Amino acid sequence: MGRHTGFIAFGLMLAAAAVYSFLPADAPADRPDPAPSSQASAPQQKNEKAEAPTVQASAVPQGSGFDFYVLALSWSPTFCDSEAAGRNREQCGADKDFSWVVHGLWPQNEKGWPENCPTPEGSRVPERIGRTVMDIMPSMGLIGHQWRKHGSCSGLGMSDYFKLVRQAHDRIRIPDELSDVDASTRTSPQAVEADFIRSNPGLPRSAVSVTCDRERVDEVRICLDRTLGFRSCPEVDSRSCRRSEIIIPPMR
Repeated sequence: MGRHTGFIAFGLMLAAAAVYSFLPADAPADRPDPAPSSQASAPQQKNEKAEAPTVQASAVPQGSGFDFYVLALSWSPTFCDSEAAGRNREQCGADKDFSWVVHGLWPQNEKGWPENCPTPEGSRVPERIGRTVMDIMPSMGLIGHQWRKHGSCSGLGMSDYFKLVRQAHDRIRIPDELSDVDASTRTSPQAVEADFIRSNPGLPRSAVSVTCDRERVDEVRICLDRTLGFRSCPEVDSRSCRRSEIIIPPMR
């Protein structure tokens, strides 16, 4: 009896297999349908801290007759406490509260630099041009002086030179800890340099120099190529402040 039962069960299995072969096959459950080729990819998450803005090389006015630029960022409270401030009320008046300002954008050679070059643009900067950078170069006297001594050697017209000043300024991210100083702070030139390097990805140590006015921070000078990319500058770097400690005066 058991043998006959086994034959019957085996026959039923063969019959079921034959019927199943004629049914449509299901799609694999563990493989999702491919997305259409026109479907946009998921947006990337933004970094918590944005990188320093970059400038398209094609949008940068192209100077000539020198090797690279030095962007000099001056700590305004140090300047305004000096005799050089004089009667500069545009930058140092009682109602002014500037921090880092553009001292200048200087054409530089590997050795030395050109200055006071002849130019058909003339020596006087019209107020309509000066006003385009007054928020970062807060004095018409400073603007005029920088054009005569340095901008005249850039191979650029006056409007393009100050456009470039703006682009160079916007290229640099000021470290958060140095952007708003409300109390006298003791630090070192090396620490200030490290803060700028950390805040500006790609800025090499050999491209930045911190200068001092006696025991106070004076300027941060950053070397840029003619498309405003970072580049090393051993001669400029060698003029860094040698003090072990400096003071950052508070903003007014």
